Amino acid sequence: MIWCRRILMLFLIFICTVYPAWSWGFYAHKMINKYAVFLLPPEMMALYKPNIDLITEHAVDPDKRRYAVKAEGPRHYIDLDHYHPWDSIPPSWTAAVKKYGDDSLAKHGIVPWWIQTMVSRLTKAFEEKDKLSIIKLSAELGHYISDAHVPLHASSNHNGQYTNQHGIHGFWESRIPELFAEAEFDFITGRGQYVKSISTMVWKLVKQSSAAADTVLLFERMLNSKYRSDWKFSFELRNGIVVRQYSTGYSRAYHQMLNGMVERRMRESIFATASLWYTAWVNAGQPNLADLAGKSFTEQELEEWNNLNKEWKDLGMPGSSCSN
Repeated sequence: MIWCRRILMLFLIFICTVYPAWSWGFYAHKMINKYAVFLLPPEMMALYKPNIDLITEHAVDPDKRRYAVKAEGPRHYIDLDHYHPWDSIPPSWTAAVKKYGDDSLAKHGIVPWWIQTMVSRLTKAFEEKDKLSIIKLSAELGHYISDAHVPLHASSNHNGQYTNQHGIHGFWESRIPELFAEAEFDFITGRGQYVKSISTMVWKLVKQSSAAADTVLLFERMLNSKYRSDWKFSFELRNGIVVRQYSTGYSRAYHQMLNGMVERRMRESIFATASLWYTAWVNAGQPNLADLAGKSFTEQELEEWNNLNKEWKDLGMPGSSCSN
């Protein structure tokens, strides 16, 4: 009997090694995009509401693409602690390239600049009344905005690798929302607002994320010192696979220590996403979107999305993920 238990434990450890708890996870990204739709004015809801399933489902496309496209990874984060002081970073991409060079910027992440690029692309899609591009770019823009709200996406210690806290990235952005968001989080917020300076807004939110990173790491270290390992983790069935997860009790204790930080950052992500969608539409001249709502996508238009999903599945990637 003892040997059976040991063999079972070794098997579970092996499974957990092969299938780690990946990280905002897919669940949170989809939820953020979905709720953002309801913060839009009626003129935009005419297009976004009928396509809410696409906007929700494709919120995770950038994570799927990052496994196959080398340039995708840096678009999700910025190691803000690499730069001293923060104010030394040029908000303009051209000026930043001139100061640091493309390679250095890519190495330490480009999410603040990439969000601005995506807003420009969405604005152009609105101007051209390109329905497919509007839906696709809206879904992906929501992803990058949400990533910028995650504290560990603005820290070089993105997964606790420098402080012996491996896995904390997914713990904060995936495990906590999956356990508590649907039943306990309050996502009620005001309608999206026009953003006069996108650069100012984006840099403000990534600096807020960076400022919170130390708290994210410190509080988990404090909590860890009070818990035995067999109380900290539990084995659960996930997508048909037994995986080691942070236990519900440990997760709730961490969530309470953070005083609702994850909930607040998700709510702020929803508001920011709706606001930048709205801003792109206004900057495009507020085109009438109602006449696009009834236009169906052709098979050729949907092929890119379908191919991306197929390639991701063929790679055998897990269903979640934003650790840098």
